[in-house]
Amino acid sequence: MTQPIDTLFINAIVLTMDEKLTQYDPGAVAVKGDSIVAVGNEADLKKECTANETIDCGGKILMPGLVNAHTHVPMTLIRGLADDLRLDVWLMGYMLPVERQFVSPEFVRLGTLIACAEQIRCGVTTFNDMYFFEDDIAQATADAGMRAVCGESIMKYPAPDAPSYDDSLAYAREFIKKWKGHPLIVPSIAPHAPYSTNPEIIRACVDLAKEFDVPLHIHISETAFEVETMRKEQGIPVVPYVKKLGLFEAKVIAAHCVHIDPGEIRTLQHANAGVAHNPSSNLKLASGFAPVQKMLAEGLNVGIGTDGPASNNDLDMFEEVRLASFVAKAASNDPTVLPAATALTMATRLGAKALHLGDITGSLEAGKRADLILVDTNPLHNTPRFKRDPHNAYAQLVYASKSTDVTDVMVNGKWLMRDRQLLTINEKELIAQARELAVKIDAFLTAREQSVLSKLIALGGSMEEESFEVQVKARVEQPSLIVRNVKRDEIEIAAHKHYRQFDEYFLFDDPHQGRLRFREDNLINERDEIVNTRSRLTLIGAKREGEMGYDVLLSRSRFLAPATQSLRFYREYFKPRTEISVEKDRLRWHVKYKNTEFFINLDEMKQPPMGTFLEVKSRTWSRKDAIRKAELANELLDILGAGDAETVTRDYIEILAA
Repeated sequence: MTQPIDTLFINAIVLTMDEKLTQYDPGAVAVKGDSIVAVGNEADLKKECTANETIDCGGKILMPGLVNAHTHVPMTLIRGLADDLRLDVWLMGYMLPVERQFVSPEFVRLGTLIACAEQIRCGVTTFNDMYFFEDDIAQATADAGMRAVCGESIMKYPAPDAPSYDDSLAYAREFIKKWKGHPLIVPSIAPHAPYSTNPEIIRACVDLAKEFDVPLHIHISETAFEVETMRKEQGIPVVPYVKKLGLFEAKVIAAHCVHIDPGEIRTLQHANAGVAHNPSSNLKLASGFAPVQKMLAEGLNVGIGTDGPASNNDLDMFEEVRLASFVAKAASNDPTVLPAATALTMATRLGAKALHLGDITGSLEAGKRADLILVDTNPLHNTPRFKRDPHNAYAQLVYASKSTDVTDVMVNGKWLMRDRQLLTINEKELIAQARELAVKIDAFLTAREQSVLSKLIALGGSMEEESFEVQVKARVEQPSLIVRNVKRDEIEIAAHKHYRQFDEYFLFDDPHQGRLRFREDNLINERDEIVNTRSRLTLIGAKREGEMGYDVLLSRSRFLAPATQSLRFYREYFKPRTEISVEKDRLRWHVKYKNTEFFINLDEMKQPPMGTFLEVKSRTWSRKDAIRKAELANELLDILGAGDAETVTRDYIEILAA
């Protein structure tokens, strides 16, 4: 008695990608509903099955759909936006500012549909995403008919879909509850990376992943800088750090893992974590070469991902699989490393296992979902075909085939592409919408590039300071006299601190842009030990309001921002014409004089050696108030014993620049 089925694929070279890498030529696959019910020789399945539809594959390769193990699909809309930059400059200087300005539910739906269309054409049936507004990404993906693990991003910074990480966690909870159990979408939680989260966030994400039994997707050890910073701050590498926080209690999908040692590899393997290797992105951003062969040797489930299309810049998994093999060979200086069959396994069965979906997809086996593709290996660039070696089919796919050779795609038993025609997505409409958006993004970045202030604001965290800064400065020969006089009864001390300050001033071709200062403050205790370090940016307006009498300077200090990146990052991001460095030892008092707040700074200029200066400062919004404070600042100069000292009406940077 024959078995009734919906579709019987015949006359195919069937690559099952199962544990034994079983092949059938000529082979057949039987599909009923959303699942595969039989795989085997064509003659046998013809006898065993009665099909509603029989498809003659014409000698094409029939194989499982490819699994893109790590990506950020809405970033199709910002691919090509900023290339050939360092990772931190690219991410913090361009990607995040544009995302803060433009990312919305409509943005992610458009970007996701474009990504789905591209991936379907490239033979991808399953992908693993991490982004914002993941509910809309999931809906667009389901509408396109693809399978995906959709991870809601959680960071310690404000995000496009949440002003705080508490809001992100609340969003993630509702998102997971909504999509849990969907036939195509697996919801997940995605703490972005150890450096962009904190222990509280990671523990909360682990708890949520465990509560709903969903994957946890996170970037791990992508760059050497990330690893070095972790060692410096925590005294341990990245994997031990997140293990200490309980990360591996969840079903982890670890993206990148470029800079991990053998002990960390074993930790990941013992935790049954999946790893997503991203060769194109790591090459383009010069992140390094992941120890893929060592991971595989330890039994890790290592998949292959494209990463986001803004850092790749495409979603072509055929290219990615080929690069994975080539990079491993070049990095090891061994041409036998990561052969074609292994690379293709990473993009199918191992990739599915890395996403904790190995029980339902990744290979053509009875009981698994009908996620499959047809690949034509007859084009000129893939001719001829040799059959002497059974592994030749894998070599053809990995080393010679192109994504354009994919002709048909089925996911969950439903056709998404037939004879290279997309069935669930309108490409022309998506392209037109993307072009309109690109014009707006170009205009935003063009305007921002013309203004240092706009670029500072685009980094996030900026705040406007009082408009006027009242400042009196004098050279002093006896610093000890100032220290003694600041304790006089007329002066009420609110706080006293000792700093070592390292300033880097950026000067620009256009003087109207003002001056940008990168400052690192090292707080020093009574034992001359550094107890805290703070970095920040200050944009000082170029306009000088003039002297207020008594040799008191009035200037504008407009914006402050936290400096969360390296000096190198800001140098490449702001592109100053020149830089001037200043190092000083500062004693600072926050005081009240005649019910008016002032800061008194006693600065010993270390580099360049300029002597010791006394500064009395205050800020205000009002010019009238500035005049009053200028008078009081001059009085303070007398009380402190510097009334007869040489006054200076220029700031340090003006003295040095002159």
